[in-house]
Amino acid sequence: MSNRTVRIKVKTMTAWRQRIRPEQLRELSLVVLIAAALLIFGWQIENFLSARTFNRIATSVAIVGMVAIGQTLVVLTRNIDLSVGSIVGFTAYFVGSQLAANNAMGAPVAVALAVAVGGLMGLINGLIVAYGRVPAIITTLGTLAIYRMLLINYANARTVTVDSLPSWVVDFSRQTLLSIGDFAVRPLMVVTLATVVVFQFVLGYTVFGRRLYAIGSNPEAARFAGLPAQRLVLIAFTLCGMLAGLAGFLFLARFGTITAVAGQGIELESVAAVVVGGVNTFGGSGTALGALLGAFLIDLLGQGLLRWLGISEFWRDALLGLLILLAVASDAVILGWLRQLWQRGAEVNHGR
Repeated sequence: MSNRTVRIKVKTMTAWRQRIRPEQLRELSLVVLIAAALLIFGWQIENFLSARTFNRIATSVAIVGMVAIGQTLVVLTRNIDLSVGSIVGFTAYFVGSQLAANNAMGAPVAVALAVAVGGLMGLINGLIVAYGRVPAIITTLGTLAIYRMLLINYANARTVTVDSLPSWVVDFSRQTLLSIGDFAVRPLMVVTLATVVVFQFVLGYTVFGRRLYAIGSNPEAARFAGLPAQRLVLIAFTLCGMLAGLAGFLFLARFGTITAVAGQGIELESVAAVVVGGVNTFGGSGTALGALLGAFLIDLLGQGLLRWLGISEFWRDALLGLLILLAVASDAVILGWLRQLWQRGAEVNHGR
């Protein structure tokens, strides 16, 4: 092979590598899978491609997607937060009970209260993981049970009901900000989309975001470079708790009636959304947008299979587990090969 041919191939590989990253390929593949699922379900299920289906999926994804954004921040640092479901449940019930006791409380105060409570719980997780050096999976598995027990004791078998809440709470999830035919854009989805935009920018264009990727990609190198890894992990867990708290408020607004089992299972859904969305479980790569797309695909498959094959909720959980395994396997094999190709192209270009 001539030197000229080698140079041409190197330039082509370098240009391709600069244009498209592995994370973008995963996001593009998710868009293709979502489109394919819509076509298949629309063909097999009568009236599946309707405004009612879209509104139902969008409302559900708004809550799981919010939690998945926070989970993304934690997973980028090579950690995981299994307590997010309990945080969602506790904040939903706590804020709901406060609103029931004081109907004069406004929306800004309620949202701030939910975010503060969730942030405190996330801060506890972060302190134990970052400074106590307890593995994240052990820490958050423990706090999952502890936070749920706090909720059970606080609730004391009582239920927050819709009729005890201020009218604006229920109206929040039912309002229509924009109508396109029969399709309605709800505030819940707008809040989640705005959060995705914010954290997509934070991860892609700020020093904090670059440092999260750095400590997840190579913790030892990041430590030698002087990055404050412990503080960054603490911030990631705190932000994850804050977003889970905000999701708790969205949960309250959507359902109104809250019991001690609120939020159960969201931890599995958020992990599935993150992994399917292309966030590497070994840290260092992934985006908030990918996590949201993963949440949308999972809910779409769940809704479609439920109406097409009549599967139960137990099979839906099995589907989540299967999607996690497939996503991890594809990330380890396909995206691993792509990352090696990217790195090889960079090394060849550097030595040219």
